[in-house]
Formats: sequence, structure tokens, C-alpha cells
Amino acid sequence: MENAVPPNSNTGPVTATGDDNATSITDFSLPPITLQKLPHLSDYVPNLTTLTSPIDRSPFYHPFPGFYLSPSDIILRHILFDLSSAASDGGGRLLAYHRAGPRQTIHFDPDTVRAAIVTCGGLCPGLNTVIRELVVGLWDLYGVRQIFGVPSGYRGFYSMEPMKLDPKMVHNWHKRGGTVLTTSRGGFDLEKIVDAIEQRGFNQLYVIGGDGTMRGAVKIFREIQRRKLNISITGIPKTVDNDIGIIDRSFGFQTAVEMAQEAIDAAHVESDSAVNGIGLVKLMGRSTGHIALHATLSSRVVDCCLIPENDFYLEGKGGLFEFLDQRLKQNGHAVIVVAEGAGQDMIPRTDKQKEEKDESGNPVFLDVGPWLKSELKKWWEHDHPGELFTVKYIDPTYMIRAVPANATDNLYCTILAHSAIHGVMAGYTGFVPGPINGNYAYIPMEEVAVSRNVVDTKDHKWAWVRSVTSQPDFQKC
Repeated sequence: MENAVPPNSNTGPVTATGDDNATSITDFSLPPITLQKLPHLSDYVPNLTTLTSPIDRSPFYHPFPGFYLSPSDIILRHILFDLSSAASDGGGRLLAYHRAGPRQTIHFDPDTVRAAIVTCGGLCPGLNTVIRELVVGLWDLYGVRQIFGVPSGYRGFYSMEPMKLDPKMVHNWHKRGGTVLTTSRGGFDLEKIVDAIEQRGFNQLYVIGGDGTMRGAVKIFREIQRRKLNISITGIPKTVDNDIGIIDRSFGFQTAVEMAQEAIDAAHVESDSAVNGIGLVKLMGRSTGHIALHATLSSRVVDCCLIPENDFYLEGKGGLFEFLDQRLKQNGHAVIVVAEGAGQDMIPRTDKQKEEKDESGNPVFLDVGPWLKSELKKWWEHDHPGELFTVKYIDPTYMIRAVPANATDNLYCTILAHSAIHGVMAGYTGFVPGPINGNYAYIPMEEVAVSRNVVDTKDHKWAWVRSVTSQPDFQKC
């Protein structure tokens, strides 16, 4: 079967030479490669249908030699190596994934496919693009005619009628923000969901959502396996926070960074136009600060970037207030970018607030923006009584989430959708398509659901932030 794991193998010798002061390394071999097993319907469905891909017969989409991918087409998880350390310690095993793309053999008859598409969780730029491209790809590439949208997230499977979709209906959806299918958090009732999937005859499921949605999709996948149903499920990773692990980035992220810059520019104008002016911008990022980090690097007008991965403090030597005092004396203004998950341990909260969870089971965060604005005003009144001071606070959260995807994210959404379709038609299930080191792979959904992509404050990118802002490291002596 196509999901079989080929034998592990080493590469041939690699010769590496450094500069005049470096030690040359010769005759270096990469460690063995372990190919991550990808779930397939043939693992538990007997007598699976085997067909030749209808793409072969498409009058518009002509396959070329090498167009179809095989089990030996793989993508390495890691591609950076230190030859000196690898040569000395022998290295570990290299992890690889199946490459995403069309297969010449498929396991679904397009005439019998009933595909369901659902969006779950919060909004994100590109949701409608993914839906559109799933519909158009299924329709045009494989000739599928039974395609349905499930309204209102997971609860829609058992509480609402599905919406019949076709290319004409979704033609302009990529130009709209939000999700036309509508979405919601929570509503996850495993038995009701899988029962409804069976009753409605769905045999392909395309689940679009973030980390919580992926965890729910894993449970659906396991229940489908337990019931030995001929149903393939794939998750398409969505979150503007870019906190889903393994893949290079999640769709909507680059649009979010672009929109965040507009808010930062406005904060810069406001602060620069005031005496001792501070522009404070709160950006999305519950547990990771990727939007704040990338927007800071892109804008070049931010004086301090505060993210969840890097603790900060307000008062005392090396604190935020001391830094801002110096910056205001130097420039007369300052711009602060804070991710929504930063500083949560410093905000006073009641015992009840500490226990609160949202519909997806995430801890309820208090609003760091107004709290920090208040603390800034208290500091100035205490240390500089009678002096002019202005804080302009901007929260563009819902503006960022609700816009249509930009050109880069639209292209990305198209490739994700087509990758998902090709994998499902080939009989793979319980997987997530996504880019790894710039190439698209199929990753087991269970692995994606537990992985996290956090900002590494010890890498070069965070060092660039520090060099751009000259902010303190907030390390107390």
C-alpha cells in the first residue's frame, strides 16, 4: 500500500570545508531516516476500492512525468545540521513525512463521495478561501458533485441542516472575511457528531480550525476507526496566532501581521503627535507572540515588544517603566506592542476568574491592554506629577480576524485545500496538510494536535527584535 514505510537509508558521503580557521569535515553521512506512519483507510477497512485518478482524463489539467507522487516522496522535518557535532556524536534519526500531492491511485469513487466541510472556533483571514478551494478542487479535479457545508461548527453536524455547495455558489467567497458557513466554539458531542456523519452518509470530512478543533478532530478520527467506517477525515490548520506546531505557519497569519502594522502605524502617529506620548497596541497571541514579533520587525517603529514567552516587569531597575522613562527623554514618544497573553500573571484576578474557561476549554484571559494602560498612567502620575502625558490605546483584534486574506494567504489556502483533497482521495485519513521547510507534507493529526509553536527567545529572530527595539531583557539581577 502507498502508506507503507520504505526502508531507512543513509545518504552518501558529504564533504564540507570551512574557512581558513575552521576544521574541515569530510566523508560525512546523514543519520538514518524514519518515515512517520500516516493513517490510511486500508488499515481497518477491508476490500477498499482502488481506482485510477480521474485527473488522468481531465481535458484541462494534464499530468506530466513525475506529476503523481509515490510513497518514496518524503520531506524531512529538520534540514539544518551542524556537521561538526553530528560527525562527533553520530547524530540521531531524521524524521520524515509523506509529501503532499496527487496520487495516481485513489480509493474513493467520485460518484459516491459525500464531502462535508466545517469551520470551527474563531475567525481567521482565509477561511472562505479554503472552503471555496475545497469545493472547486473536489468538483473540477475529481468530479465530486455531493459537497456540503456544515454550519455553526461541530454542533452543526447534529443540530442544523447542511448547506449544498457548488463552484458557482462559492465563486467570490475568497473576497469575503469571516466564514460564510458560520462558526462557533464548543458544541463538541462525539457520539452525536459521528452518528450524524453516518446518518447523512458523509464519507469525507474537511475540518478547518485551530488547535482545539484539531484535538476534537482526533477524537472523531479515533471513533471512526473504532467503528471501522469508510470515512476519511483531514484537518486544515487555522489560527492567526501561528501557534500550531510542526508546520511552517498557519493560514491567516501573514494577513494578520499586515493588518497589525496598520494599527502600529496609527499608534506611532498618535504618540509622535503628543508630548510624552505612548502608543499602546494589543495584538492577538494567547500563548505565543508571533504576530507581535513579526509586526514589530516589519514596522520598525516599535520601542518595546511584550510577548507571553518572555516575562516582563514594570518597576525597578531594568523594568518597563525605567526603559520608557529613558525613551521618552530621548525621543519624546514611544510605541509598545503587547500580545494578549503577555503579563497575565501580573494582572490581579479573583479566585473565580482563575478557574474560568471558555467554550473551547481554554483559560479565560484578562485584558492586558486596559490594565497596562492604567498602570502606565499611575506610574507617570507618581513619578512625574503635573507633567503632560498621553497614552493612546489601540485594540485591532477583531479587525485583524475579520478581514479577507491577502494575496499570500490566498495562495497558501489554495495549496492547503488541494493538498487535503489529494490526500483524502488517496485514502489517507487522520492527517493534516501543511508546509514543512517550504514543501507540503501530510502529518498525522494526532501529532499536530499536541504540538505547539512558541517563540524561541533564544534564537536569532528574537535577537533581531532586541536589536530593533533596544528593549531590556527583563532579567532581574
